[in-house]
Amino acid sequence: MDRIYTIVVNGKPEGPYAIETLKTLHVKPDTFLRKPGMDDYKEAHEFPELRELFGFDYQHTAPQYFAAFDQRLLAMAIDYFLLGLAYVVLVLLGFLFVEEKAQRMVLAFSGLPLLPLAKLIYGSLSEASIKQAGIGKQLLNIKVTDSKGQRITRSQSFARNLAKVCSAAPVFFGYLYSFLNKKQQCFHDLIADTLVVKDRLI
Repeated sequence: MDRIYTIVVNGKPEGPYAIETLKTLHVKPDTFLRKPGMDDYKEAHEFPELRELFGFDYQHTAPQYFAAFDQRLLAMAIDYFLLGLAYVVLVLLGFLFVEEKAQRMVLAFSGLPLLPLAKLIYGSLSEASIKQAGIGKQLLNIKVTDSKGQRITRSQSFARNLAKVCSAAPVFFGYLYSFLNKKQQCFHDLIADTLVVKDRLI
């Protein structure tokens, strides 16, 4: 049953076809297909059996798989929200040991400058992990890769996150530059030679 495919031709689904029949249908690496049980279509090069059948190479960074700026912005907002939530919990726990109002105010605000540092460490570790993404990016099915679509090293991830300072100044132009870049890279991506990609066309 898993060798039966529905294929998209001229924007319309056709089939299902047996894998042997696909040999006569001029399937290309970017042809969309789906097998029973799949929630969405994938390109032909993403199926191991079709790569073997047609001799396709797996395209890790096909153009339509670059994450858009709004997805990246939302992922960052989610990460900062979670870090902020963790900070609030720590402050509230600190209030259990501090009763004076003035000291509570100092406790509440003194750690705020550490949030960007926490994001730097968290982002560097999570984007170099096997998931290649923090929680925000994972929720949006996007991840960080090198220029060939492979997992980045910790040093590369740290350089990328540290270079976000360059993207933020002046007036966040380094982030907005992604609108002018075909691979939707910000300045820190160019500096670290990284990409932010999504698993499929969404």
